[in-house]
Amino acid sequence: MAPPAASQRYPSPSQPSGKSEVTDLKSQLRQLAGSRAPGVDDSKRDLFKKVISYMTIGIDVSSVFGEMVMCSATSDIVLKKMCYLYVGNYAKGNPDLSLLTINFLQRDCKDQDPMIRGLALRSLCSLRVPNLVEYLVGPLGSGLKDNNSYVRTIAVTGVLKLYHISASTCIDADFPATLKSLMLHDSDAQVVANCLSALQEIWSLEVSHSEEACREKESLLSKPVIYYFLNRIKEFNEWAQCLILELAVKYVPSDSNDIFDIMNLLEDRLQHANGAVVLATVKVFLQLTLSMTDVHQQVYERIKSPLLTLVSSGSPEQSYAILSHLHLLVVRAPFIFASDYKHFYCQYNEPSYVKKLKLEMLTAIANESNTYEIVTELCEYAANVDIAIARESIRAVGKIALQQYDVNAIVDRLLQFLEMEKDYVTAETLVLVKDLLRKYPQWSHDCISVVGGISSKNIQEPKAKSALIWMLGEYAQDMSDAPYVLENLIENWEEEHSAEVRLHLLTAAMKCFFKRPPETQRALGIALAAGMADFHQDVHDRALFYYRVLQYDVHVAERVVSPSKQAVSVFADTQSSEIKDRIFDEFNSLSVIYQKPSYMFTDKEHRGPFEFSDEVGNIPITPEASGDIVPAQQFEANDKDLLLSTDEKDDNKGVSITGSAYTAPSYDNSNISSQMQELAISGSATSAATPQSSFDFDDIFGLGLSTAPARTPSPPLLKLNPRAALDPGAFQQKWRQLPISLTQECSVNPQGIAALTVPQSLIKHMQSHSIHCIASGGQSPNFKFFFFAQKESEPSSNYLTECVINSSSAKAQIKVKADEQSTSQAFATVFETALSEFGMP
Repeated sequence: MAPPAASQRYPSPSQPSGKSEVTDLKSQLRQLAGSRAPGVDDSKRDLFKKVISYMTIGIDVSSVFGEMVMCSATSDIVLKKMCYLYVGNYAKGNPDLSLLTINFLQRDCKDQDPMIRGLALRSLCSLRVPNLVEYLVGPLGSGLKDNNSYVRTIAVTGVLKLYHISASTCIDADFPATLKSLMLHDSDAQVVANCLSALQEIWSLEVSHSEEACREKESLLSKPVIYYFLNRIKEFNEWAQCLILELAVKYVPSDSNDIFDIMNLLEDRLQHANGAVVLATVKVFLQLTLSMTDVHQQVYERIKSPLLTLVSSGSPEQSYAILSHLHLLVVRAPFIFASDYKHFYCQYNEPSYVKKLKLEMLTAIANESNTYEIVTELCEYAANVDIAIARESIRAVGKIALQQYDVNAIVDRLLQFLEMEKDYVTAETLVLVKDLLRKYPQWSHDCISVVGGISSKNIQEPKAKSALIWMLGEYAQDMSDAPYVLENLIENWEEEHSAEVRLHLLTAAMKCFFKRPPETQRALGIALAAGMADFHQDVHDRALFYYRVLQYDVHVAERVVSPSKQAVSVFADTQSSEIKDRIFDEFNSLSVIYQKPSYMFTDKEHRGPFEFSDEVGNIPITPEASGDIVPAQQFEANDKDLLLSTDEKDDNKGVSITGSAYTAPSYDNSNISSQMQELAISGSATSAATPQSSFDFDDIFGLGLSTAPARTPSPPLLKLNPRAALDPGAFQQKWRQLPISLTQECSVNPQGIAALTVPQSLIKHMQSHSIHCIASGGQSPNFKFFFFAQKESEPSSNYLTECVINSSSAKAQIKVKADEQSTSQAFATVFETALSEFGMP
């Protein structure tokens, strides 16, 4: 087959052949403008498609505006639509061109075809040019009285557009009154729904400066209007039904009969196939019966079945939305859903976010009658290939145990988890065993016998290791090798990157010393020395506190660190009842999905006006990031001096402790109180001018002689490049490509919070530690920063950090991404150390 002639070929609409292409289009449109020949509409369609295509890809085709308007003089509805699209696009930015469209749009508003009348009226109102509002009043008035419902629907929406362009023109033309009349008398449901939506928006905006608008808005909640809508609710589409139901929620019934009448009218809406309609109806039922306890409980029973049906008959996204609302109801009335626990079992093909929510619901509805079945099901999930779900299932088992349901069997199940030899299962179980022992100390013998066989070398997660260390310290008298396990962990102090673990090591060493002093003395000395030389401020402060309280009186130290404890009765809830009630009031909204009130994710004062997204889209570069890089400052002062007064600093320049004498403890006695007494400070020895024994307090723990100079901190494990540089584009690309290495939370000291009035103060401080800021934003109490750093020995090894600081809670959320994943924890330690020093003199 021969190729078509050159004259018949047309260039691709997305690739114009040259500058003359638009000119050619213009001449062709002009030729067709006045033509009446057969098939001319088809030719016009091809040319219109080219114009729209060029316009879509950003080519300026405004020069053919006049020709497009002339060619629109046709009854072809497709040509009309394309012409209106073109006109609406260019009229907004060019008011002069808009004038050319007024005549033909007004003419089309009187066309015999109602579809053309409606399209023309919609396009006329979409021009949104303030100078042309006078031309809208007439067509809108005619449209509101049009015989065709489609035109009236468009006209109602046009009135709202006119209000936003010129509110005074809309009010002066008395359009709100016309809309109210249509709303109450029009036979078409869509027109009524549009009138309701438009009037709600207009009167809500007018209510601040018009008493009449306030009265009109209140009239929407009158009994006749509400019943008018509810009686016609079946005629409306899903969107309109939700609109009416939201209005019904605000209605205050006069008596109980009024409540039952409304619920009877809406009974069949609970069987609707659309989830939004069902949830809106549920909200009406719940709000109406809040003051009627018995009826409110019956409402829970009635709405349970429709919601459970929706969960199993929709997409995962819809299931999650319905489950989120069910979760809120389950928390408020768990006994109602206790018999339906099997509906919340996880299916193999469900996404993780649905499974996680179902696990939370199984935890909430567990009681004496169903605990065995629920725990049995949860134990099956512990072997799930999805590690996140396996972790959540173990936590769910622990939460049920803390609710005092079938504790005996659950503790046995948890201890069986420790035999699965899976690191993440062991880690989660250790954390739960610690909580169980805090609430049920009577189970210590069974738990410790199993935990004692776990090697600390196999535990890598900080929370799990902290839980194991807590048990070693708390039950040192029941675990024969507790002092030796602690000593081994303390000797590897420098290899432990988690500050949380180091803090627990200090406390566990103290507790173990009070229970078994001869075996723990050396380990405690090493721990105190390492802690006081630690770069993390919290670890340093705790070690110094323990050192001084031991120095003051060992008995006091024992009462402070290891007092007699009572079992924990109730663990603190993560959400207050006030927050939960606020979320319930915002039922059928995003608040239920996010599990927080709307003000927490809509008000700027709670979220902060960040100038960038989590994906670091358009990063505003701060002057600090693009200017000269400040070299890192070297601090050689002893951290131990930070908490000492000026006099103490002067006294400690030569020796660490002076003027105090201690007696070395004798370990011949088995009575621990006598050993504590020998270690305690003697009042007369404290006042003596010279030591009375060659063994002072520091010698007891192997901290060195009293005349020895204070131990200087060891340098950080990771050295950073003080002159690191990274292009913003490269940062953005790396941030999107690299996975998150670790996420953790740390505290910011009060001095740092006080200094964080503007982001620049923290940016300068971090630069002094060779950590550079590339973007910052937010305002009090939320600040957000993006930092980067590079290894001094390998400039190509980058560390990218997102740091979100909440000044109200004095907490910082840190996310680290690194080219070299193995050193992420070391960098996080350096970052936390630098952050902990922010604001310190």
